[in-house]
Amino acid sequence: MNKLIAFGLLIVLASCSLLKSDGLKKNHEYVSESGLKYTIYEQNPKALKVDSGDVIYVHYVGSLEDSTIFDSSYDRNQPLKFQVGVGKVIKGWDEGLTYLHKGDSALFVIPANIAYGERAVGKIPANSTLRFVVKVVDIKKPIKPWNVEGKKRIYLDDSLSYVIVEKGEGEAAKTGDRVQMQYSGYFTDWKKFDSSYDNGEKPFEVILGRHRVIIGWDKGIVGMKVGEKRRLYIPYPLAYGEKGRMPIPPKSDLIFDVELVNLESINYPKFDLEGKDTVLMDNGVKYIVGKKTDGKKVKPHDVVSIAYVGKFLDGGVFDASYDRKDSLTFEVAAGKVIKGLDYGMLEMRVGEQVRFIIPYKLAYGESGREPVIPAKSDLIFDVDLLSKKDVKVTL
Repeated sequence: MNKLIAFGLLIVLASCSLLKSDGLKKNHEYVSESGLKYTIYEQNPKALKVDSGDVIYVHYVGSLEDSTIFDSSYDRNQPLKFQVGVGKVIKGWDEGLTYLHKGDSALFVIPANIAYGERAVGKIPANSTLRFVVKVVDIKKPIKPWNVEGKKRIYLDDSLSYVIVEKGEGEAAKTGDRVQMQYSGYFTDWKKFDSSYDNGEKPFEVILGRHRVIIGWDKGIVGMKVGEKRRLYIPYPLAYGEKGRMPIPPKSDLIFDVELVNLESINYPKFDLEGKDTVLMDNGVKYIVGKKTDGKKVKPHDVVSIAYVGKFLDGGVFDASYDRKDSLTFEVAAGKVIKGLDYGMLEMRVGEQVRFIIPYKLAYGESGREPVIPAKSDLIFDVDLLSKKDVKVTL
């Protein structure tokens, strides 16, 4: 009897080992502890294997038990992309895909408890067992912290420091440039909290110095060249500060591995203001007409479209429609923009280019708008009036 028990145990252990190994047989149905049934049709055991945390690309056809198809990636001519094991898909997928390799195809028969359960989703009734024929098109492994052993750590102001992991080429990034970055963010214990690499995303785009990212990025990326990889060590005052921001706890020092993918210098139109008179309005706004036209003059409540560059008095740019490759459209004298710009628009004609110098009381006031506009900031707006739509007067 003991021999029989031992022999039976060996069979169970061997079966468990087979389920976890790459020795799964083709066209053979297996059943996991969760109740997932899976049958492998195509098998590439020497190819890259799917693991939890991978970003994968999967083609699939989903059907109910009666063979009614409820979804197919082939209809969209695009595989589904997602990260495995983080709850982006139903549990049956997260489990079943870890048995497959790049290029493998399989059938998953997924019971309701690891599918959508008691919920009805679209064409899927509640408590449905689902069938998926899946094919793993590609696998992207999660990136790991870069090796910086033996490389010099360079310190900047405010305790910000960096290490050049790989050198780039060309011009160095400067404040005001549009940059495209790939990155991974880590806590000081090397736990990863975000990564554009792992998410399979396009490079992250930002204009340096516009306060659209943490200060450590705005400062730490300056000087990078295209292709350069750099590790940034960012103290919490230059990251998310005293309060933090989910998933970043308060007072968290951060580490970023960043790669500069592309760099673009932004050139703003230059207004011809030399020798032009500066006009002071009764409300305190000053303006200089750089380009004069005979176009229609703006009236209250007209809807205008403008291209603009917003600057501080020292010439530093804080915002520009050109940054977004777009124009700004708003109703004049309706409180849609700062008061100084509302007042100034009433002096413009279509096609004109005008510089407005706006006192802080008609801009963002005593408090400003941190972190972009400091308190009591007088501002400059170079405005190009592209078009206007006349207000309709009803009697």
